[in-house]
Amino acid sequence: MAMRTKKQVNLFYCSESEELARKVADQSDAIQLRTISWRNFDDGFPNLFINNAHDIRGQHVAFLASFSSPGVIFEQISAIFALPKLFIASFTLVLPFFPTGSFERMEEEGDVATAFTMARILSMIPKSRGGPTSIVIYDIHALQERFYFGDDVLPCFETGIPLLLQRLRKLPDADNVTIAFPDDGAWKRFHKQLMHFPMIVCAKVREGDKRIVQIKEGNPAGRHVVIVDDLVQSGGTLIECQKVLTAHGAGKVSAYVTHGVFPKRSWERFVHIKAERSDHRFANFWITDSCPLTVKAIANEAPFEVLSLAGSIADALQV
Repeated sequence: MAMRTKKQVNLFYCSESEELARKVADQSDAIQLRTISWRNFDDGFPNLFINNAHDIRGQHVAFLASFSSPGVIFEQISAIFALPKLFIASFTLVLPFFPTGSFERMEEEGDVATAFTMARILSMIPKSRGGPTSIVIYDIHALQERFYFGDDVLPCFETGIPLLLQRLRKLPDADNVTIAFPDDGAWKRFHKQLMHFPMIVCAKVREGDKRIVQIKEGNPAGRHVVIVDDLVQSGGTLIECQKVLTAHGAGKVSAYVTHGVFPKRSWERFVHIKAERSDHRFANFWITDSCPLTVKAIANEAPFEVLSLAGSIADALQV
């Protein structure tokens, strides 16, 4: 059976994502990097220029985005909306981290579900000559958010869990690993991809005026427990899970999250030299490079290790 010919993809990227874009391009000769001049007018608004725009006519085009803050979203949206109109064959938006994913519901009248707002904006991306835009997102906070997108785009939801599985197989104590979830939501999200591991499910329960973490099911005694979740912000829940797992006899505790958001440098809470006590340390803390600013900040800081999405993104661009 003849092998399918790989499509040639022209990959544009925002400034923050340059390092990841280069890693993606290194994965395949079928991916060529293209550039945009990211400039600003004196009033601060974007003054953008897509370099060599004529060269991409009739070509497959992708854009690697990083919506790390509201301040950078507008300039990237401007480029994203412009690219499909350059008579290209197809357009793919790669947005590894969907930043408003955890704001997906209303708990009381007046709440604004900004996940829905962001999905509506992206659903308005113009069609290319090849049809609707494909949007590649990794480990979106809630799978039902696929229904927030309109019919004029094709959301493709990928996961970083295969990278974690590859890493766990390389551990010297790989046969002693147990997976822990910080809550039922994380269990529902990931347990089917990790079913061959023993599992622990934690839960937050109210004790007086406080909410504390307890083990709902499973036994960590003597095990290397790896806490798995989609993202981390302040890290408070992970730390509380680590404490209770250690108190119940875990040999050591590690963590994996696809998206290391870590606002206000909250990653510093996990750095070994700053940990409160040695028994509160994480043996390993794995994140992907979905949040480029975090990747730069935690470089060479134990216990962090970055598992790159580059290979997975390169594969997704061939779908």
